[in-house]
Amino acid sequence: MLKLSFGGKAPAAHHRLGKTFLFAGLSRRQLKIVDALLHDRHYLSGEVVFDLGEEGQALYILLAGRMAVLHPAQGERPVAELGPGDFFGEMALLDEMPRSAQVRALEDSHVAVLFRGDFEKLMESHAELASRIAMQLARYLGNRLRQMLVQRPTSSA
Repeated sequence: MLKLSFGGKAPAAHHRLGKTFLFAGLSRRQLKIVDALLHDRHYLSGEVVFDLGEEGQALYILLAGRMAVLHPAQGERPVAELGPGDFFGEMALLDEMPRSAQVRALEDSHVAVLFRGDFEKLMESHAELASRIAMQLARYLGNRLRQMLVQRPTSSA
């Protein structure tokens, strides 16, 4: 069951977000600005965060717990397991394409959610900050693409 909680964010923004690659290099002030846009969500073990094919509307930052990224082609074997500091659903900030996988909590988990609309507002109100986050996202996606190409089996002619 999904539990919602707003406000009263106990940990300081720099502790909560500073360990996430996406926000690396941001000042405490910038982290506070981002943190004010985030929505806290709690998921119980086994609960689905989003399903394959759903419209992507947000990026999720895993603050506590563990999540599995699942795809039908892999059966119940996770494509990836995520832990605190990891983020997922990042493509939703860039496009309106359906989700390419399911994400499910492996244990009780706490995430901070950045909705696309809030990121767009950040681009309007704090363009430099939003561009720094977008650059980190581009670096992350570039690294992931390079890793996929390295792991890809080569075909023999």
